Amino acid sequence: MKLQRILASLAIVLTMLVIILGAYTRLTDAGLGCPDWPGCYGFLKVPQHETHVAVAEARFPERPLEAHKAWNEMVHRYFAGSLGLLIATIFFVSWRQQRKICLLPTALLSLVVFQAALGMWTVTLNLFPLVVMGHLLGGFSLLCLLVIYRWQLTAPRHKPSASLPAQSGLARLGWLVLAILVGQIALGGWTSANYAAMACVELPVCQAGWLEQLQFGEAFDLHLGHDNYEYGVMSQQARQTIHIAHRFGAMLTLLAVGWFAWLLWQRKTQTGMSKLPLVAGALLLLQFCLGVINIWWQLPLANAVAHNFVAANLLMVLTLICVQLQQQVQLQPRRL
Repeated sequence: MKLQRILASLAIVLTMLVIILGAYTRLTDAGLGCPDWPGCYGFLKVPQHETHVAVAEARFPERPLEAHKAWNEMVHRYFAGSLGLLIATIFFVSWRQQRKICLLPTALLSLVVFQAALGMWTVTLNLFPLVVMGHLLGGFSLLCLLVIYRWQLTAPRHKPSASLPAQSGLARLGWLVLAILVGQIALGGWTSANYAAMACVELPVCQAGWLEQLQFGEAFDLHLGHDNYEYGVMSQQARQTIHIAHRFGAMLTLLAVGWFAWLLWQRKTQTGMSKLPLVAGALLLLQFCLGVINIWWQLPLANAVAHNFVAANLLMVLTLICVQLQQQVQLQPRRL
């Protein structure tokens, strides 16, 4: 068990690094820094020697080598590949120690394999927005599953107790709020994948006349059939619509998660949770401020990366809260 805890902790840290590097790669427009997969212009690392550069550009004449973008992409791949190997190790260690296929390690291994496929499709489909958004959600989901797995390795095994108050209503509310947060994160991924982060540069909503320019049909269409989605294929009005939807979603998420965190804090004696609601509330306020700064200072790189990373941590904390509440519900003795 100790080895599993160490591996899980390392995997959590590595997943956080991969999320940061993925956001940095996307925000520096380096998603196609290497136009092939899993290598880079046919090499295992970014070509540097003049001969190798010439070979690389001969292979992909339509995309001349930009070394800084290629390195951003390859560093992300190196860390993501290391994470995949670490999760495979977690799976085999879990199986060897328990002599059975365990649910969470299996889910982790399946998800990281699917993430690798999404990473490949991101390149081969030339930044198709649905794949880019799915890759983002997959990385966040991986972090959440790892944290749940790590928590389960150390969570105390309580016996059903009649003194433990029922938390079923609070648990159901938690899952609803979690669904709202996931929807908002997906909307943020859609905003980024369609290069709509700067479609509105004024606060609190958008430029004058935005209401008459809404184009929901185009904004949430998949736009199949394009050869290349780099820098987006939508009209300015459609991107503006996505951006506005994300802003209104942010307000809904702020109210929903904030209210839920407050309820948890009010019932900290019954739930046994005092720190997690405070952490969720702090992350929520930080995330909202980072979003405002993104607009006010026109998407500064470090702030935009932080906005992505804090969202992942907020999702992780809220997921852990919901899992713990659900466990408390399941521990309730059944009434005859």
